[in-house]
Amino acid sequence: MKKMAATPHPINSISELHRLLGLPKPLQPMVSLVHNCTVNLRKDQFPQALLLNFYKMSFIEDMRGKVKYGQSYYDFDEGGMVFVAPGQLLTAASDVNEYEGFNLFVHPDFLRGYPLAATIETYHFFTYTANEALHLSAKERTTIISVFKIIEDELESHIDDSSQDVIISQIELLLNYSNRFYKRQFTTRKVLNNDLLARLERVMDAYLDQDMALTDGRPTVHYLAEQLNVSPHYLSDMLRTQTGQNAQQHIHGKIIERAKLLLSNTGLTVAEVAYQLGFEYPQSFNKLFKQKTHVSPLEFRKAFN
Repeated sequence: MKKMAATPHPINSISELHRLLGLPKPLQPMVSLVHNCTVNLRKDQFPQALLLNFYKMSFIEDMRGKVKYGQSYYDFDEGGMVFVAPGQLLTAASDVNEYEGFNLFVHPDFLRGYPLAATIETYHFFTYTANEALHLSAKERTTIISVFKIIEDELESHIDDSSQDVIISQIELLLNYSNRFYKRQFTTRKVLNNDLLARLERVMDAYLDQDMALTDGRPTVHYLAEQLNVSPHYLSDMLRTQTGQNAQQHIHGKIIERAKLLLSNTGLTVAEVAYQLGFEYPQSFNKLFKQKTHVSPLEFRKAFN
């Protein structure tokens, strides 16, 4: 008999999470920094799946074991970061107590009235998966820990009119540093990224070669990310760093290259080329083709011939 998936256990407040982790009440009801070594829980009593309704920013170090990504292993020798947005499903790991580090929990209400409440959605790494964690160098690790320490000191100090301003400014600093370090990671992990790019090309070629666009439409960013076992935002951010184009632009470029091939080597009409490449309406194909090449499909065919 197939085992039923665990029903997610919703956690709506940070105080509720503290009770679940066997911790005293948080010093600030909408922000908490928890050291993993202070957590006191029994694995058999911990829910298998959680649904946190607040942000989670985790620093992990001294992990017993490594995280596998594709055919490669990522470790946390120097420390790493993982980010989770409200409403994301978390599955409790069997090694929940087998690493050192700390977690910063921030309720969305804490950000209300501040610009960060709107701009936090631009930090795409909140939608990355665990195997897309940020892996820090020794110098980056020192920087990240220093920001966490300022937040912790502020939480443990006497709360005044400036406390929220200071904490939010440090959260934003933490996110901006993480953004910078992710860009470095995209650049320095060239072997893994080049492998991902090569796999992306194979997936795109197979999709078009097998005429899947005729039945399923043009390939989407979500489809490609699923085939590559990465998150859509991670794929798009990696491509932007490596090629200067996001995933959607990359798809468009691939479709236009295939369109050029069909227009120059087959007798298909422009409408037939459009349908074969997943366009419901030839006008949409014509518009995209001209936008990318500055000539219409018919003009391209005539110039080529």
